[in-house]
Amino acid sequence: MGDHFQTIVDLDATAADAEPLARRVLAGLVEEGIVLADWTDCVLGRPLGHPPGPNWSRSVAGKVTRDPCDGLAVHVGRKVFHGCPGGLEAAVCPRCSTTTRLVDDEWAMINEAWAPFVDAIGTWHATGAARVRCPACARRVPLRDWAWTDDYFAFAHLGFEFWNWPELTAEFRSRVARLLDGHRTTFVRGKI
Repeated sequence: MGDHFQTIVDLDATAADAEPLARRVLAGLVEEGIVLADWTDCVLGRPLGHPPGPNWSRSVAGKVTRDPCDGLAVHVGRKVFHGCPGGLEAAVCPRCSTTTRLVDDEWAMINEAWAPFVDAIGTWHATGAARVRCPACARRVPLRDWAWTDDYFAFAHLGFEFWNWPELTAEFRSRVARLLDGHRTTFVRGKI
């Protein structure tokens, strides 16, 4: 079965405003009863997170057949958010809309296509800024501006990662975006 995650990532939060925005969103989710303010061992990959609150079902789609068995991890600070497994099929240049395939028909990585992105991801993680030259239009495009198949990557300073919850609704994700001053968000999902 495995564990799955759903992450609402704020694409516009700066390093400076990530912490106050995280506090605001968490306070809103606690007030609504989506999560509890308590810190417990309820998330993967982090020592502590926020367990589901009494009204957690207001955040999920459809008829609920099970309670979430884990909680919310709030990520503040520069982070490469990514889905898994698979999904990393292609990147789309925001300047010319050309799609760069990163895997072949058998899902093996195309090293020469993937290499500039690997270098840029490492640079962005270390410095917060990186560019990738588009193989079609030759423009050097900020890494954060590229689009990814199935929103596989997001490069940001703030994310809200729900572990093993039923599917979050688009309406709930919009409520979180409103708490983020209407910032652009993306939704990264995966299973490990």
